[in-house]
Amino acid sequence: MSTTEMKLVVVGAAGRMGQTLIRMVHGMDGVRLHAAVERPGSPFIGRDAGEIAGLGPIGIAVTDKPLEAFVEAEGVLDFTSPAGTVEFAGLAAQARIVHVIGTTGCGADDDAKIRAAARHARIVKSGNMSLGVNLLGVLTEKAARALGPAGWDIEILEMHHKHKVDAPSGTALLLGEAAAKGRSIALSENSVRVRDGHTGARPQGAIGFATLRGGSVIGEHSVILAGEGEQVTLSHSATDRSIFARGAVTAALWARDQKPGFYSMLDVLGLD
Repeated sequence: MSTTEMKLVVVGAAGRMGQTLIRMVHGMDGVRLHAAVERPGSPFIGRDAGEIAGLGPIGIAVTDKPLEAFVEAEGVLDFTSPAGTVEFAGLAAQARIVHVIGTTGCGADDDAKIRAAARHARIVKSGNMSLGVNLLGVLTEKAARALGPAGWDIEILEMHHKHKVDAPSGTALLLGEAAAKGRSIALSENSVRVRDGHTGARPQGAIGFATLRGGSVIGEHSVILAGEGEQVTLSHSATDRSIFARGAVTAALWARDQKPGFYSMLDVLGLD
């Protein structure tokens, strides 16, 4: 078990989650900010990362050279974009460090490249880094298994702020995968993402998704299990973005002493 402070890099440092991660790393025991990375051409290059995050000067200038930052660090915290995350996974593999991924919207090709990088990096990837949401996923799987598809319909409702670019959210998909696992089915073959016009009756066994966007909502998720004459609702509300940052740092500290591989927050939290 390592006893020195873990040196972490925050990529996408000027974004909302990047700033939150910088503040979290600065305030948590056992870790320290080693570098802050932004994309080439960003107006934040050269600026103090602490000032960007509202901490005041901390003596770390934002850089656009991730590999240089990674090779001297022990881990990277990444809530950027699918293309950026794939690039950072490759660099984390070269540096053989921890890569914690909270990025959502990754496609199958992206995931394949990330898993390939996990041969050399210790990668923790999750659609949501919070303890509460991962517990909700476990409960969703158990409920879906216990109730079964006959007579019970599953709908996943999510709402996020108006700036979110992917839908359904990574968390909604995490919950959908949990429900599908409980039913021993493939989510890709049993999900309903859009309803419009004369859709006909709801197919038995389908897992439906409803997406709402507006305002500054950080994250609201509900799993509705609807039966004849009764309904069970499991829900989670995120009121502070710091829950995701705290989970990401916790994941990095856990992965520090693991072998190279691909892990989830369920592994980190011992819920799998």
